[in-house]
Amino acid sequence: MKKKLFIFSNESIFIQDEKYFCDNIDLKTSPEGLNKKFEVNLFGRKSSKKRAHEIKLKKIKIFSNIFSYLSEVVKSTKIENTKYLVISITPYTVSICFFLRLFGKTPIIYLRSDGYGEYNAILGSFGKLIYHLMFSFTSLISNLISCRNYILKGKKGKVIYPSQLDSVWFKKPKTQEIKNFKLLYVGRIRVEKGIFSLASLIKNKRDISLTIVGAEKNTSYKINQSNINIQLTQSNKARLIKYYDDHNIFILPSFTEGHPMVLLEALARRRPVIIFDDIQHVIGDKKGIFVAKRNFLNFFGILNHIKKNYKKIQKDMTKNKLPTNKEFIEKFVKAVEDYK
Repeated sequence: MKKKLFIFSNESIFIQDEKYFCDNIDLKTSPEGLNKKFEVNLFGRKSSKKRAHEIKLKKIKIFSNIFSYLSEVVKSTKIENTKYLVISITPYTVSICFFLRLFGKTPIIYLRSDGYGEYNAILGSFGKLIYHLMFSFTSLISNLISCRNYILKGKKGKVIYPSQLDSVWFKKPKTQEIKNFKLLYVGRIRVEKGIFSLASLIKNKRDISLTIVGAEKNTSYKINQSNINIQLTQSNKARLIKYYDDHNIFILPSFTEGHPMVLLEALARRRPVIIFDDIQHVIGDKKGIFVAKRNFLNFFGILNHIKKNYKKIQKDMTKNKLPTNKEFIEKFVKAVEDYK
């Protein structure tokens, strides 16, 4: 019999016709992958808005308020032979960790990104202080798994590297040249993701276009520029790959990132990547990633460098050794199993 794994998330989950949907692809693929080894029960917050990715699990519960959520958390502690995985640190998940510990359970927290950077980008230094208090508390009562060693801030924990890549992503990419700069961003439209900063940077630049794949349904965003095209979050893998192939440069404008999986997707499709110096730690030994400053002169210089050396850059990118989703799930399972 499989051991039960309760996964608690602050992510919004939409239900329609007894099917469940989320926007964050990791909330779909990680629980589905872990379900091959464990009997996964996924908990999340109820959403009134349509989401992109269907979560194919049998046991999902969603809650409209924190009280009903915590009530179910307490009920779960009465079940034997169970592990508890909490995704990210938020006020919701801090409460969940507290109640799990109160009832004698030790949660495992999976840190997918640098919360210090995210809260600082949203709320400034006050946000950074809030996250520090939450992190300090939860790290005392929980075991930690992270996508980057630095995110652990010196705390003991296991590090695994996420990936959504499978064999389809590595099929021969479409040949692309640069006449005009066709930039692509895949991700959420949030302040901390730097997308509004990027929009300002390329405003009124006729030879630079940007496609954003990451809009939520039934939501409008205040980016009204003729050179920016906003598309809904894409759940179809073939269509998503086509977005990469139809553009010549991928851009990741985030102020903070842990281990961005879209970066791996762009590299798999051999599209050069531009990041800003806030997140240059994501480069590692990967080829094809270029660091720009948040001013147009430097940014445009990087664009022209890529244009002049495009074929050579793509050739160098074939040397990248990129992690796969299969490898990630295997390491994730082991990390969860190792915590008693």
